[in-house]
Amino acid sequence: MKFTELELPGVYRIEIEPIVDERGFFARSFCRREWEARGLNPCIAQCNISRNDRRGTLRGMHYQADPHAEAKLIRCTRGRVFDVVIDLRAASPTFARWVSVELSSEEPRMLYVPEGCAHGFQTLADDTEVFYLMSAFYEPEAARGVRWDDPLFDIPWPLPVSVISVRDRTYPLFRP
Repeated sequence: MKFTELELPGVYRIEIEPIVDERGFFARSFCRREWEARGLNPCIAQCNISRNDRRGTLRGMHYQADPHAEAKLIRCTRGRVFDVVIDLRAASPTFARWVSVELSSEEPRMLYVPEGCAHGFQTLADDTEVFYLMSAFYEPEAARGVRWDDPLFDIPWPLPVSVISVRDRTYPLFRP
């Protein structure tokens, strides 16, 4: 695996390095030692799958409040997504800034999101599926979010939003 830290501290794009032969390929997508060597949370408490039927579907921007903050490892297993991470860590030098990565089933890459960051994505293709590894269990009372269209973040989503949940559409504007 090849780890590239992005503009937000602790946010990594992880390239899977496939070994290809006549059968297809084999690749390692998780190694506890490699996570720990970079200070990443290697705990896996829960795995989630998000299935999205329509291009333009927006999910986010989600996080869990302390003491249930979670790190996430995200991989697009079908289709394509515009994946976004917002730094909500008050002490961070990149507080309230965001980064994006395009993930697809065609590209062998993943995204690591540390605790204290909001995460969301927009589908760029119909019939898109996203697989998550989570470091903490989902705790409904700790579930939080910020508005996907908050002017403070000014994220230029690539497509008009075709589908979004009421919850995601009505999160409050973020005020530090």
